[in-house]
Amino acid sequence: MPFSDLIKLVLLAAIWGGSFIFMRVAVPELGVVVTASLRVTIAGLALLGFARLQAVPMLWRANVRSYAIVGFFSAAFPFSCFSYASQFLPTAYSAVLNATAPLFGALFSIVWLADRLTVRKLSGLLLGIIGVAILVGAGALDLNPQTLSGALACLAAAASYAISSILMKKVGQNKPVGDAAPTGIHPYAMACGSMLLGGVMLAPAVPFSLPHHIPSPTAVACMIALALLATGVAQAIFIPLISRIGPTKAMTVTFLIPMFSMLWGYLFLHETVSISTIVGAAIILSAMGLILNAAAAPKPALK
Repeated sequence: MPFSDLIKLVLLAAIWGGSFIFMRVAVPELGVVVTASLRVTIAGLALLGFARLQAVPMLWRANVRSYAIVGFFSAAFPFSCFSYASQFLPTAYSAVLNATAPLFGALFSIVWLADRLTVRKLSGLLLGIIGVAILVGAGALDLNPQTLSGALACLAAAASYAISSILMKKVGQNKPVGDAAPTGIHPYAMACGSMLLGGVMLAPAVPFSLPHHIPSPTAVACMIALALLATGVAQAIFIPLISRIGPTKAMTVTFLIPMFSMLWGYLFLHETVSISTIVGAAIILSAMGLILNAAAAPKPALK
């Protein structure tokens, strides 16, 4: 991987690690639906302005279906899930469960893309399940319907991210061959279109989910940072990376997000990090290493 792409992945991890902080502050005052809706809509409008400055063709009529599908799986659904989970889970838990995205990516590749089930990949899948069980079942949190539903929401969001990465690679712009023009949707157009369509999907529920009180300046500031920095800027960096280095390598960013989330949660929200959290995170990240290495260098399939 080029060094510049590695730097971008570290920057993304730092930004996305902070997104869980922003949600923990914004959601209690703005609500789940309003937070998710404002996040994607503001980010989409900012990306639209950026796309126009770059003279990127949106080609709405030809691409609206792809924008809508990717917008659902990469924005509307997972952002709503993480906003919901932020009410019940510390930032470190949400970030670690988010790191299971490559786990789901490997599983979906086996089920939907007829990918080979290697010993290394099977070990990674089993190890990932054990890590999630330790994190949720042996953590410092009291197990109750709310915390369990928050954990399930995070896992559903991670699965959705895995699906969106596969879709974005499939419809994204491919490198030209010889003198041929690039094919597929431009990465910036995909980032913009998917966010805007994700916002459209959430908009009908907003009037029924408005906050009862005027949000504080801190909550508003976190909402703006969540939309512009953790979504707009991050998507403008991440989607081109998927097109350039592929979804498997791009999803290695999930290795670093929990570390930054734990750091930001400790510094700004004074959250404690338990031993079980660290153990569960280490096991999950080890599982991701097995899966990603297996994807990079396939072994003979199990019979």
